Amino acid sequence: MVDRKEVVLGVIGGSGLYEMEGLTGVESVSLDTPFGKPSDCYVTGRLDGVKVAFLPRHGRGHRLLPSEVNYRANIYGMKQLGVTRLISVSAVGSMKEEIEPGHIVVPDQFIDRTNGSRINTFFGNGIVAHVQFADPVCAQLSSIIAEAAKKAGARVHQGGTYLCMEGPAFSTRAESLMYRTFGVSVIGMTNIPEAKLAREAELCYGVIALATDYDCWHTSHDDVSVDAILAIIARNVTTAKAIIRNVVAGISAGGNCSCADALRYAIITDRSAITDQAKRDLDLLAGRYLS
Repeated sequence: MVDRKEVVLGVIGGSGLYEMEGLTGVESVSLDTPFGKPSDCYVTGRLDGVKVAFLPRHGRGHRLLPSEVNYRANIYGMKQLGVTRLISVSAVGSMKEEIEPGHIVVPDQFIDRTNGSRINTFFGNGIVAHVQFADPVCAQLSSIIAEAAKKAGARVHQGGTYLCMEGPAFSTRAESLMYRTFGVSVIGMTNIPEAKLAREAELCYGVIALATDYDCWHTSHDDVSVDAILAIIARNVTTAKAIIRNVVAGISAGGNCSCADALRYAIITDRSAITDQAKRDLDLLAGRYLS
């Protein structure tokens, strides 16, 4: 019997995802955080007894560039809502022949090719912390996602590397061919710094990567275009909803991963040197380590 009392599932992705059959008690929740406003209001409800919180990463109407998303506020807001498991639903380009448009990838590694303009930590301003990030996703949650995708009838590739580029322009052909030599599976623009912040927030983090195209490296396919991406995404929304429902059926309150203790040995600053304001700002995330 699944113990659902403490399970709160967060989903960051497109706005269509929270228009799901069976979602009850739907509410729109506007939050403020010490790091500013999230991308939009959260939509909360219950799905088969599990509390779920949805957030459109780019805002309703897709108003924010990848570099304009307030990732810190988005993750902090999920923590405010009691989220313990966080799923990112992301459109990506395939960098491998066998990952065809329409396939699902559940990556387990990242390469960061953003330009450093995105704030990728809650710390600083007098507090130094270094979290372990060798394995950047929750293996337990990722396994649940992969199984949920298979049950939904999707073609699933479990494991692989997600290369996060800055954008908003797509890759040049030379860049795409270079990234292929890295051995990466998919390329996208949003999962870094999201994954890093989720780790600092001690959330289990997993990714549903929806392959929409072959970037521009594949000579037998058209170069990536917004129209093509939107067409594939529209078809994949139904699949993504089915995957989320299957994840809900497969999660429980307990777990044997270390995500919920990611900060235990990460903060190295002398506690007496931390200001009261910094402690207040980080109380939700790290209060138990700062006393």
